[in-house]
Amino acid sequence: MPGSRASVFGEAEDFQAALRADGVAGMLFTGRGQFRARLTQVGLERLRLAAVEEAQSRVAFIAVPAGMILVAFPIDGGPSPIWGGVEIRTGELITFGSAQRLHARTVGPSHWGAVQAPEQQLADYGRVLSGTRFVVPPAARWQPPRAAARQLRDLHRAAIRMAEARMGALTDIQAAHGLEQQLLHALIECLSEGAAEETATGRHHRDILARFEEMFAAEPCLPMTDICAALGVSERMLRDCCKKHLGVGPSGYRRLRAMQQVYRALRNGAPDALSVSEVARRHGFHDLGRLAATYRVLYGELPSATLRRSSYPDMAHLSLRSAGPRE
Repeated sequence: MPGSRASVFGEAEDFQAALRADGVAGMLFTGRGQFRARLTQVGLERLRLAAVEEAQSRVAFIAVPAGMILVAFPIDGGPSPIWGGVEIRTGELITFGSAQRLHARTVGPSHWGAVQAPEQQLADYGRVLSGTRFVVPPAARWQPPRAAARQLRDLHRAAIRMAEARMGALTDIQAAHGLEQQLLHALIECLSEGAAEETATGRHHRDILARFEEMFAAEPCLPMTDICAALGVSERMLRDCCKKHLGVGPSGYRRLRAMQQVYRALRNGAPDALSVSEVARRHGFHDLGRLAATYRVLYGELPSATLRRSSYPDMAHLSLRSAGPRE
């Protein structure tokens, strides 16, 4: 059944949760100041559409849902995420196939769109339209014909605007079906030529970082030498992969992840149950002064202020006003 939702977010965790069904397994927010994002999602019979406006830099770990193909592109010429270490420009698309894992990072504000389509149905539809076998590579960057790319963007924009305006067209089965057929046709046109497939090296690096992410989740304090040994890579290779895909080295990425865990624990905690120092030590921070300085740069307030707000939410606006976002 077709449906849509337009949301504005002031908390990063809520934004991440809203994207979980689209394959976003985790997000690390690296931008400074108060978080804000806008997300519009449209669900048709077979296709899922999304339009995203983000203000803060972040790194997302994505596992494309099984049986689906992810197609992403910039909107209105705005900056788009760097997908698996690959930057895409206006007029280009990037695709990742079923169960592909990757990191997508933004550098400052970004505005991008996505379409998720069933892999088998896209292949069947493409074969009917083209008369030949139609297969989308596991990962590829595309430079489709201008007319086809423009049609895809226009159809995507129309669906998003109807959702944001809460118009009834998307709840009409026949209208939604017609829109989906047009979108499928535009996708086939865009993915019929102009592909630059990912290299074997690129696939290998994505796999290294996916396993690196899993190891962090399982053992956050594992020494870097042990991580490299388990991954079967040198520290230099891991550092180069992280710089390209994550925008920061492996040690810096681990510190930022730990800092985010501290923030989440304080945000969800209660003063009578834990203290800032206890949470900090739990996540590997022993220099509380250094932690507080970095924390304030990232979140616009001191750790103690976050902890107070968790128990006194009615005072949240006072804390944020006094600290203020720091760019």
